[in-house]
Amino acid sequence: MKGVMRFGKNGKLRPRYIGLYRIAKRIGKVAYELELQQELATVHPVFHVSMLKKWMGDPLLIIPTEDIGIKNSLSYEEIPVQILDRQVRKSMTKEVASVKVLWRNQFVEKATWEA
Repeated sequence: MKGVMRFGKNGKLRPRYIGLYRIAKRIGKVAYELELQQELATVHPVFHVSMLKKWMGDPLLIIPTEDIGIKNSLSYEEIPVQILDRQVRKSMTKEVASVKVLWRNQFVEKATWEA
């Protein structure tokens, strides 16, 4: 499973926001049904309000689902694009080399340290 990310998970369980979807209707006080695209037909369309993010008009925040390449199993493969930084952490008995990796479909702020 190394290198395969689940839909909705990013790095250390940070939420992943994709697309721009219209709210079809409100269900209860804290749930909304969204109008999802056909390629996301296997995803249940009702979401808790904590999983949604209000679109503030910045087109850089929208990541098209076509660019991510979501498979039928609702997973996608993360591909490293560039190594941004290197460091060596020293403990009492050993040294661990780490690199800061920029992943495809990620912003520089979301780059992760990998050992």
